[in-house]
Amino acid sequence: MTYNQIKNVALNHFTDKGYEGTSMAHIADDVGIKKQSIYTHFKGKDELFLQVCSDVFDAELKFVINYINSNKTQSIEEFLFNFLLLYKERYEKNNITKFWLRISFFPPNHLYEQVISYVYEYLDKVENHLLLVIEKAMVEGEISSTIDSKRATSAFLGVLDGIFVEMLYGGSERSMKRLDASWYLYWRGLSKE
Repeated sequence: MTYNQIKNVALNHFTDKGYEGTSMAHIADDVGIKKQSIYTHFKGKDELFLQVCSDVFDAELKFVINYINSNKTQSIEEFLFNFLLLYKERYEKNNITKFWLRISFFPPNHLYEQVISYVYEYLDKVENHLLLVIEKAMVEGEISSTIDSKRATSAFLGVLDGIFVEMLYGGSERSMKRLDASWYLYWRGLSKE
């Protein structure tokens, strides 16, 4: 119980204050334990941070897989556009997604390699899952079969990356503007018209 409480409180602190601004003493205070008690569960701040990273990346991958499995009946246009909208909404309302995004773009320097390995593993898995969705849509004639499915999937992730950047730097209104423009051009390139 305390182990999970520490991770949950740490997630909130890392999300709000970043790695450098997060104090183990503040985490302990919020959990209601002494700072030394954290070290019963974690060797230090780095181990706690990396465990939170691992949990968050697992949760984000589960979100993607659940979205895919729950939206199989949507048209590919609705499926992809709603995926972008949902990620924007998740970032605005969900600390797990907010942490994931911030740490993917701004990992602590001394933990860069470990964090980026999670990021690349996540991106590769998401790309593989979305590739299957796009290939299915091509076979079913929903989108142009003249476009390479791997390129279409990579381009979609590029649209998502652009929206992520605007969420981090520009806020909700600017990210919506980026989403609308990027989606319009992406879909025109993918559709059969």
